[in-house]
Parts: sequence; C-alpha cells; structure tokens
Amino acid sequence: MTFFSLMFMSCGSCSKENDEVNKPDDQEKPEVVGGDVTIFTTTGNRAYDFQRGAVDFSETSNMSPTTITLVPSVKYQKMNGFGAAITGSSCFNLMQMEPADREEFLKQTFSHEEGMGYSYVRIAIGCSDFSLSEYTCCDTPGIENFSLQSEELDYVIPILKEILAINPDLKILGSPWTPPRWMKVNNLTDLQPFNSWTSGHLNPAYYEDYATYFVKWIQAFAGFGISIDAITPQNEPLNRGNSASLFMGWDEQLEFVKELGPALEEAGLEVKLYVFDHNYNYDNMSEQEDYPVNIYADDEASRYIAGAAYHNYGGHFSELEDIHQKAPEKELIFTETSIGTWNDGQNLSKRLMDDMEQVAFGTVNNWSKAVIVWNLMLDSNRGPNRSGGCETCYGAVDISNDNYKTIVRNSHYYIIGHLSSVVKPGAVRIGTSGYSTDGIIYSAFENTDGSFALVLMNDTNDTKTITISDGSNHFSYPVPSNAVVSYRWNK
Repeated sequence: MTFFSLMFMSCGSCSKENDEVNKPDDQEKPEVVGGDVTIFTTTGNRAYDFQRGAVDFSETSNMSPTTITLVPSVKYQKMNGFGAAITGSSCFNLMQMEPADREEFLKQTFSHEEGMGYSYVRIAIGCSDFSLSEYTCCDTPGIENFSLQSEELDYVIPILKEILAINPDLKILGSPWTPPRWMKVNNLTDLQPFNSWTSGHLNPAYYEDYATYFVKWIQAFAGFGISIDAITPQNEPLNRGNSASLFMGWDEQLEFVKELGPALEEAGLEVKLYVFDHNYNYDNMSEQEDYPVNIYADDEASRYIAGAAYHNYGGHFSELEDIHQKAPEKELIFTETSIGTWNDGQNLSKRLMDDMEQVAFGTVNNWSKAVIVWNLMLDSNRGPNRSGGCETCYGAVDISNDNYKTIVRNSHYYIIGHLSSVVKPGAVRIGTSGYSTDGIIYSAFENTDGSFALVLMNDTNDTKTITISDGSNHFSYPVPSNAVVSYRWNK
C-alpha cells in the first residue's frame, strides 16, 4: 500500500495568533522517515501540524504497562467514511481560488495517496442556510417544472467533479432544508398555504410529488456522472427557525417515507435512506423522543430505511448507543456539527481535544458508521451567509476573502483528517484491551486490505509513551500532550 507524506507548516497561513506555535522542550519531534508504522500527529498548539512520522516494530519483548492491545475478533460497525459538507457557500469560496491552489487543497483533503482521504460529503437538496440564496429545484408550481439551479450547475457540481477526479469512490449524502413553498401548509389541520422558506409542514397532498422531486434530483446528478449514495428526508425536522426549514414530526416523516421509499425503488435507485437527521435530545420535545425508532416500528416504512442520522446541537452522544440497542439492525451516521464564535472555534488549542472527544470518538465509539462536519470552507467573514442562518459559524477551514489563498485550518478539519487518513471506507471497528486512563481515548480498526489503524488522543498535560500491540507486533510512540495521533500499519 502507499502511505502519503503530508505536513502542514505552522505559519501565518494556517494558524491564529491565539494558537501558540512554540513546542515544549519535552516534546521532541521524530524524524520523518520510513518505518513499519505510519503516524500522523497534531497538537493543539500547532507544534505538530498533521505531521507525518514513522516507527518500526519493536525487536524486544513487550513489558510496557501502557500497552493497548487490538482484539480483531471483536467486531463492531463497518465504516462508511468521514468528511464535511460541500455547501453552496463552500463551493463558492472554492471557485474563487486559483485553479492550482484549489487543486492542491482538494488533493490535501480528499486524496488517499496525497492527502487526508476524506471520503464522505453532504450536500443540500436545493438551498441550505449556507447557500447564496433561498431556492428549491422546483419553485414554479408543478413537479414538471423541476430543474437544477445556478448553485448546483455553477458551483456544487463543478466542485464535486473535481473532488471525484481525485477520489472516485467519494460517497455523497443529500439533505433538503425545505421543499418548494407551494408544497407547504401552515399545519396539518387547517392545511392553509404557507408561502415561507421558514417552518411550515409538508402538505400530504404533495407527498407523491415531493417523492418525485427526490427521484428527479438524484437522476439529475446522475446525468452529470455524480452518484448519490444516500439521502435524508429533511434536515433538522424539529427546527422551525432556520433560514430555510420545515417541521416534520416523526409521524409525518413516517407517512412520507412510505411514499418516498417506493418511489426510489420504482425508479431503480439504490440509494440509502436515513431518517431523522437532527439532535441527540430531539430538541427537548418529549413526543419526538426515539424519533427513528418510532418510524422503524412501522414495517412498511422500515423496509426502505437504512438507519438514522444525528447532529450534536443538543443532548449527548450516548443517545447513539441507546438507539443502537433499540434497533441494532439499523445503521447510525453523524451528519452535522459546527464550530463558531460561541465556542472559540478558530482556537485549536481550545477546540482540538473537545471536538475529538465529543465528535470523533463520541460518534465512532457509539456505533456511528460515518462522521460528517458542517461547511468544508467558509471565508474570513464566516460566509457567504444569510440572515436567519448561522452568521457566527466557522468552516472546517476558513479562507481569506482578501486573496482566496490564505487558509486557517480549524479543529474540524483535523479531527476528520485523523480518522480518514488511516481508517478507510469498509474498515471495521474492532475491540481493544489493556491500558486505560483518564484523558486517553482511542478507537481501533481493521481496514479491508488487512492493515490495522488506531486513532488516539492524549488530553493530558504530559507526554505519554503508549505501546500498541496487534498480537504479533508491537511498537511504542511518545504521544505529545494535548495531541491527536493516527497510526496505520500492515500485519
């Protein structure tokens, strides 16, 4: 196999002045040399900026008390992939870059050989709150008026084509923020027209037309050579307040799935359908608790559903374990999380450890098959954005809109990269035994090519020399304080 070589320089283009770049004296950087185990390291102070290193298997017997042993016979979920949202705003920013700069960034992000190997992205079906305007693909009443719009044709599709040229196996998930306004009503009792981008309900009289809308959208992307792997019926169905939104309680989504599933099947579209796509705590609506499980209980609807998608804007990732226990035959994926001004989102020294624990390990270690963060790229004004959406969000990376060249890489970029660089699509999460202590969190995997991967974080103030054993070979590596480390090696 080929392991890539990549290191981001600690310079003005990729750090902020509140991220210290002075390396503590006790954190000696290993030389970047070949070895049995490829290692990538990032620290909150950017002293290690996704730095590539390597170590050899040890020739001596292992007596280390800090040994983590892989247990491949214990198998959990198969991984779909890791990535970010390719929103209209992200694509607009990418299209402002010089083509050579954009190609370099996309290779760093999506290439398995030359970059981090991001493998799963989320796009909007119509507009999102990070689009250049409010729109759907059928704003003139009548489903026969469906057509892709400028945002897809001029921004999203060209960027997806460039990414697919780099990573042809990229998986794409689509989610709508709103149906066409002519399909909306104020509520399901009065059924009065609701001509608003925000809130409202889907009129049951248009379930068939809206299912056809999904089919046409998937087919339209296929016409450009872009295959859609999965969809959700509605982004954040319990959030009425977004700049583009729709309320769809579990009982409404259940009925719509019974129209959408057959429509996909009749069109011959092998597309996964994930329900819910919202917060762990169901926005504190008691009647919406266990939203996906309530839908699974209907046999007719359940046969069309692959599983459920979750966000983390409310509640705790332990909800994933709870839903898995209630429906172990269904998949779980994690599809959105944000950083912003409210949580010091550009300060890697504050965000790296928390986001790795809450987003990366919190999901993967609780049965999630995929992890997708929000916008891949926003500009230095946190946009383009619109009133009513998030005007305080940062991207996984932020690019200066003075030159569309200078990039700040934030925590979400790194946490996805630390997973995607060593854990490839189809990998199976496996068991571990041995060393466990506060501040050390990890997860182990076996890739389809037989290689092993382990991702670990050291959320302590001390360097920790950790030994990893796969039962046949072992090796040690001094993990810096407040660091994330990814390992990959052949048996």
